[in-house]
Amino acid sequence: MSHPHPELGPPPKLPEGGLRVTPLGGLGEIGRNMTVFEYGGRLLIVDCGVLFPEEEQPGIDLILPDFTCLRDRLDDIDGIVLTHGHEDHIGGIPYLLREKADIPLIGSKLTLALIEAKLQEHRIRPYTLEVEEGHRERIGPFDCEFLAVNHSIPDALAVAIRTPAGMVVHTGDFKMDQLPMDGRLTDLRAFARLGEEGIDLLLSDSTNAEVPGFVPPEREISSVLRQVFSSAQKRIIVASFASHVHRIQQILDAAHEHGRRVAFVGRSMVRNMGIARDLGYLRVPAGLVVDVKTLDDLPDDEVVLVCTGSQGEPMAALSRMANRDHQIRIVQGDTVILASSLIPGNENAVYRVINGLTRWGANVVHKGNAKVHVSGHASAGELLYFYNICRPRNLMPVHGEWRHLRANAELGAATGVPHDRIVIAEDGVVVDLVDGKAKITGKVQAGYVYVDGLSVGDVTESSLKDRRILGDEGIISIFVVVDSTTGKTVGGPHLQSRGSGIDEADFAAVIPRIDEALAKSAQDGVAETHQLQQLVRRTVGKWVSDTYRRRPMILPVVVEV
Repeated sequence: MSHPHPELGPPPKLPEGGLRVTPLGGLGEIGRNMTVFEYGGRLLIVDCGVLFPEEEQPGIDLILPDFTCLRDRLDDIDGIVLTHGHEDHIGGIPYLLREKADIPLIGSKLTLALIEAKLQEHRIRPYTLEVEEGHRERIGPFDCEFLAVNHSIPDALAVAIRTPAGMVVHTGDFKMDQLPMDGRLTDLRAFARLGEEGIDLLLSDSTNAEVPGFVPPEREISSVLRQVFSSAQKRIIVASFASHVHRIQQILDAAHEHGRRVAFVGRSMVRNMGIARDLGYLRVPAGLVVDVKTLDDLPDDEVVLVCTGSQGEPMAALSRMANRDHQIRIVQGDTVILASSLIPGNENAVYRVINGLTRWGANVVHKGNAKVHVSGHASAGELLYFYNICRPRNLMPVHGEWRHLRANAELGAATGVPHDRIVIAEDGVVVDLVDGKAKITGKVQAGYVYVDGLSVGDVTESSLKDRRILGDEGIISIFVVVDSTTGKTVGGPHLQSRGSGIDEADFAAVIPRIDEALAKSAQDGVAETHQLQQLVRRTVGKWVSDTYRRRPMILPVVVEV
C-alpha cells in the first residue's frame, strides 16, 4: 500500500493521457469532502463540503477546503458533481462560487434544491444540471455516468467518470440497505456492469470500514420510535440532522399514529423539510405539521418538536434548550430523542447536552440506550461484498479518519486488490492514474480555511492558539511609559489580569522585577519599543511560571514620551 510522505513536493506535470486525482478534503477527517479530477488540462470537482469545528477551534463556525490550488485555474473547471445534499458534501459550494459564480453544479433533484436554497442566502444564482441514476453526461472531457446509492438522505448518487486514462468510480457516501424507506436500492447491478467493463480506480466511502457486519435497515427504527411515543407522557423533542428526510418521515409517521402534532424548529430544519415536502420526498398527512407558535394551545401529550442539535452544536436549538437559552423550556417528563450517530470529536459536546437536558427532568433517548439510529455508511461486510462485485484494479479509500482509511484498505486487500495498487492518501496528496496504475506523485496546499462570522480565511492557526490560551489561561496586560531618549521608566508599570486566576494585588511582587529589568536595559542603551515589550513579556512570564505554574497570554504595552 502506498501512503503519503511528509517530504512530498509539488507534483510534476501530468503525463499526457494520465488522470490526476487531488483530494482537498475528506481524507483523515469526517467532513469537508472534496475531490478534484484533472484530464487534458480540464478539471472536474466531486463535492465541496464543510467540516464542523471542534472544541480546540473556539469561535469558528465552519472549516472549508483550501481552494488555493484552484484559484489560478477557475476557468478550467467544467463542473462540480454533487453526490448528495449533506453539509459535509455541499456546504462549501457558496464559498467556491464566490470565486467564480458560473461553475455548473450537477446533481439530483433534491441535492440541487437544497444547495439552491442555501445559495439564495448568499445571493448567488447557480447554473445547474439535474441528473438521476442511469443518466450519462459529458462534462468537458469527462464522460460521467450516475448510479443510485442508498444513504441517509434521498437521491444520493455515485459517479463513474470515464476518460481515455481509464474509468474512475466515486461512491460518495453509501450503504446497502436492502429494505430502504423509499425503495431506492444501491444499484449493485450497475456496479457489477462497471466491474465487468473494468474499474481502473475506485474511490470508496470508508466511514464504517471498522464496523463488522452489515448496517441494519433504516425501517427497523420505526418500532423503537413507536415504543418511545407510546410511553411518553408529555412533549417529545427529536433532534436530527436537518437533511435526514428518512428519519424525519419515521418521526412524522409515529406522531400521526399517536395523535400528535409536529412542529419544526430551526431555520435549516424548516427550510429543508419544506423543500423535501414540496418535491414529494416527505409525505406529510394534512394537518400534522403546525407552526411552532401554535404549540402553546395544544396539550403537552399532543406535541412533537423536531429540531437540530444532535451533535451538541452550541448554537443549535437543542443545546440552547439544555442551557435554558431557548424559548422552549424543558420540563420534568419531557422526552428527548437524539436520532443520530456521534460524529467523532463531538462526543463531549453531545454528552454535555444530554446531561443538561437530564438535569431539567427530561428522559433522553439516544443511540447508547435505544436503537434510534442506524448509520448511512456501509459496514465492513457490505464493503467486502461491494469490492467483490466491482473488482477494481486500483483502490483509494476516501471519506474517513486515518483508522477508517486503513481499515478500508485492508478490506480491499482481502478481496484481492494488490497491495501496491491500494493508495492511502491524505488531503492535498496528488494521485495520478497513468497506464492503468495509481500512484502518489506529489502534494499541494490543502490546509484548513476557517469561517468566523463574515470572515473567511482570516483566522489562522496562530489566532486559534491565542484563543485557546485566552480560554485556558487568561490574559495579563502591562502598561509602561518610558523616556524615548534614555529608555528609563517614567510611568507604571500598571498590570491588569482577566481570567488568569491571579489577584491583581499579587502583582506588587513582580513590579520591582520589571523596574529592574527596564533600568538595566536603559543602562545598556536599549530604547526600541519592541525590544522593551519583549523584555517585559519575558520578565512577567517567568514570574508567573515560577510562582503559579501558569502560562497566560501576556500583553505588554510600552509607550514612549
